[in-house]
Amino acid sequence: ARGGDPADGRKVKGATIHWVDAETCVDAEVRLYDNLFLDAQPDSADKDFLQCMNPESLTVLTGCKVEARLRDVAAAYDKAEKKGKTAPSFQFMRLGYFCLDNKDCSADHLVFNRSVTLKDSFKV
Repeated sequence: ARGGDPADGRKVKGATIHWVDAETCVDAEVRLYDNLFLDAQPDSADKDFLQCMNPESLTVLTGCKVEARLRDVAAAYDKAEKKGKTAPSFQFMRLGYFCLDNKDCSADHLVFNRSVTLKDSFKV
């Protein structure tokens, strides 16, 4: 779909939301990375940094639905010389920005890593 204001004259704040077509979507693996530590200063003198680790710093979701066109993007990226190149990135519905995994992703097995959340409440 085309971005920008809709034809009926409404003003849309931010970006246009695109829905995934249930009939043409493909499955993907999505890796949600979170803070590695639960404490902002895990290396303080009185702390064992291993005890401060976040056991939920990585959540792997399987069977996520994405646009079939992302297979083409993954195939093109897989064929390209990746050295020094940033993987293509995408914003997924209110979850954050994601990029193709440069090791595990292929056109047959889509893998996306969350690089940043849209809203982060971690206090330092």
